Amino acid sequence: MAEARILSVLKDWQPALPLAVAYSGGADSTALLWACAQRFPGQVVAFHINHGLQAAATDFEAHCQQQCAAWGIPLHIAKVAAHHAPGQSPEDAARIARYKALEQLAQATIAQYAIKTIVLAQHADDQVETVVLALSRGAGVAGLAGMRPAWERNGLRWERPYLATGGAQMGATQIRADLRALGIAWVEDPTNADQDLTRNRIRAQVSPALAQAFPQFASTLARSAANAALAAELLDELAHMDFQATGSPPAIKVLQALSVARMGNVLRYWLRTVYGQTPTAAQLAQLVQQLQHCTTRGHQIHLKVGRGTVERRGGVIDWYNPSVLV
Repeated sequence: MAEARILSVLKDWQPALPLAVAYSGGADSTALLWACAQRFPGQVVAFHINHGLQAAATDFEAHCQQQCAAWGIPLHIAKVAAHHAPGQSPEDAARIARYKALEQLAQATIAQYAIKTIVLAQHADDQVETVVLALSRGAGVAGLAGMRPAWERNGLRWERPYLATGGAQMGATQIRADLRALGIAWVEDPTNADQDLTRNRIRAQVSPALAQAFPQFASTLARSAANAALAAELLDELAHMDFQATGSPPAIKVLQALSVARMGNVLRYWLRTVYGQTPTAAQLAQLVQQLQHCTTRGHQIHLKVGRGTVERRGGVIDWYNPSVLV
């Protein structure tokens, strides 16, 4: 029963092969790695990222080496320095470093494996935590869309095949029960019990309460996240169209011809796609307001946005960070 349940989640999944599983040694990625190896024998490798942020990281790496050796799965390891910058959360820094390292491992091993897909083990319970966290921060539709089930970047396909499943079928509790039934070992990250971390508080306190009040909430929230993802995609398409008109850096007069909603949308798009910056709601609202009142040559704009500053430069605005200027 346990074997059938783990494998059933992937029965209709058709990834581009060969694939690499992001393998932390935790229960979720262990189940995914085992299932992929069963479904696609000889087409699976494992990538392990050692963040070096805790003493247990060495033990995680050793466990992954032993398990992959026992299963006959090639394992490649990258060590990263995932220390967060001022104003950045440790979780975000670790995530960014992890995804970059996974991509680098795929490129480094391309001659040996020609990896087409990198597979991640997040499931619907993780999506619940992501969306609730976004709600707690007042996120827009992009944040409420949660994690994407699949995307492409730099010639690599990224997929989360477990994301559409959750609750009793493939939630954290069921995964652990199935691994025990199969006699498969995994490691528990000790930081998962640290309720000083917001995501852990959601997992321990909020999710159980929601499950008790609304037994199907994980699947319904996943549908809401998918609807938000569609809305976010439409907003990006509109922003791209407006961005072609405003230019980069954006022309003030073209921005002023847009509605307030479209102006904010294209400004957010510009900052994200060109500079990798995400303005707060207050910063974006202030920037839009300044642009609306920018009707004279002498009107100056100098606003903190993200980790830098937006300034008026003649007929355009631009973003810069003084710390990186030569």
